[in-house]
Amino acid sequence: MAQRLFGTNGVRGIINKDMNVQLALDLGKAIGTFMGGRVAIGNDSRTSATMIKSAVSSGLMCAGAEVLDLGLVPTPVVQHYVKSNGLAGGIMITASHNPPEFNGIKCVDSDGTEMPRSKEEEIERLYFTRSFLNKEWRDVGDLRQVSGAVPSYLASIKRLVDADAIRGAGLTVVLDCANGAGAVATPQLLEDLNVRAVTLNCNPQGSFPGHPSEPVESHLKDLIALVKDTGADMGIAHDGDADRTIFIDDRGRYMYGDKSLAIVAEAMVRENGGGTVVTPVSSSMAVEDVVRRAGGEVIYTRVGAPVVSRRMMEVDALFGGEENGGLIFPLHQYCRDAAMTVAKMLEIVARDGPLSMLVDAIPSYCQDKRKLVCPDERKERVLAALVRYYASQRVDTTDGVKICYDDGWTLVRPSGTEPLFRVYSEARTVEDARKRSEECEKVLDDLIG
Repeated sequence: MAQRLFGTNGVRGIINKDMNVQLALDLGKAIGTFMGGRVAIGNDSRTSATMIKSAVSSGLMCAGAEVLDLGLVPTPVVQHYVKSNGLAGGIMITASHNPPEFNGIKCVDSDGTEMPRSKEEEIERLYFTRSFLNKEWRDVGDLRQVSGAVPSYLASIKRLVDADAIRGAGLTVVLDCANGAGAVATPQLLEDLNVRAVTLNCNPQGSFPGHPSEPVESHLKDLIALVKDTGADMGIAHDGDADRTIFIDDRGRYMYGDKSLAIVAEAMVRENGGGTVVTPVSSSMAVEDVVRRAGGEVIYTRVGAPVVSRRMMEVDALFGGEENGGLIFPLHQYCRDAAMTVAKMLEIVARDGPLSMLVDAIPSYCQDKRKLVCPDERKERVLAALVRYYASQRVDTTDGVKICYDDGWTLVRPSGTEPLFRVYSEARTVEDARKRSEECEKVLDDLIG
């Protein structure tokens, strides 16, 4: 088996342990050898950002690449800059929602999308075989600082929403950027759209003192309280590199990502008189329910934003996204985009709000999630046996095994990094979701044993 370096979202590790300067330098050489030409690089607010970015940039220049340093910016800004300026590719120094001691190196393809696995494999081959370009002194690359990436990115967003409707709605929001990269973009977007913003953790700070950068409900207690105290129309929370957005409604209720995905999907389909929405098999049935009632159709993919993006390109989809708050707007770019998500939700609320009413109009489902240990070498055989066991039900094998019911589903997915299965169930009630997970867990136990 070929050696693997990239995970599901770049190369990540703890600073000066798994993620060290030598790895960053050599990976920069491999990426520069693969990409060539002009390469954009940006970073989030982590304290190790300058160290890792400097090492990666040195590797890129060693291989002859011209490095364009965008500075502290959200991941979607790097992606937008690469696509808009015809670059060979881009790199984002980020570990997204991981704790502050982590950092990572994420590659962007020449079209601005997350790099597909086939290209990551080629970079890994160059890295592990040390097949780097080491240019002669005349031909090494150079580095220059670039300004203006954020304004052009925000201009693209504002062109794609009804900015006048938002400006005239007199909205108030509470914005929590988790001390991350979103702080250099989203506050400006809100000001441009005449939205009053009460800001929280909007100073970039690499230790993430406000709260951990994953926007789960337990980390957003201050945001929820402030939405209630200020009577805001919504709360907005980003992750560390601002490619995902989670919302709090005007009643102070935390909105899981499947709710915002469903609200925006239904609005997009209605606005366009139909269309296709792409989402992973792990998304709630609520998404398909609302898309169908608006006159659209849903196509399911394996889990992962790059998979969703490329399927959207293939079918010319109107919209797509994941249930983690990562929404994809193809007219803007084929990648998850937190600020674009904010602008679209503001437009929807300005036109159709309040947000709590939109949330209550989404069909309600309950989920149960659990894990089950299984040796890696048995996973394939167990999944095949699971398909046979549930032969009387409708079974989808797009990603793992999904057993479909009229009012929900159970999904069994093998972990790509651990010797275990992840079991998810969705149903109309908590009890039904739990029962389906328990039933499937017993079947899996027997098959594994």
